[in-house]
Amino acid sequence: MTLKLRSVEIATGSNDRESRLVFDDGMLVAILVRLSGEHGSLADKWFLEVGFGPVKDIHAPLFDDLETAKAWISTRLTDIARRD
Repeated sequence: MTLKLRSVEIATGSNDRESRLVFDDGMLVAILVRLSGEHGSLADKWFLEVGFGPVKDIHAPLFDDLETAKAWISTRLTDIARRD
């Protein structure tokens, strides 16, 4: 599995605009958003704005960097694939 990230700006209704679309084999599996300075000590962390399929998780953690987010997403996708 090789996740591909694409930089986009997203209209979140706040200053959190920097984001990444996350693709697995050409399929969109998640949208990550970088938290802006308005979040104080959480600024620059990555938030799972939305996950699709096995990546859908309303209790996803905040990620310190994109590599950590990719690892978490990969684990979710791999765990589901093992169950099938």
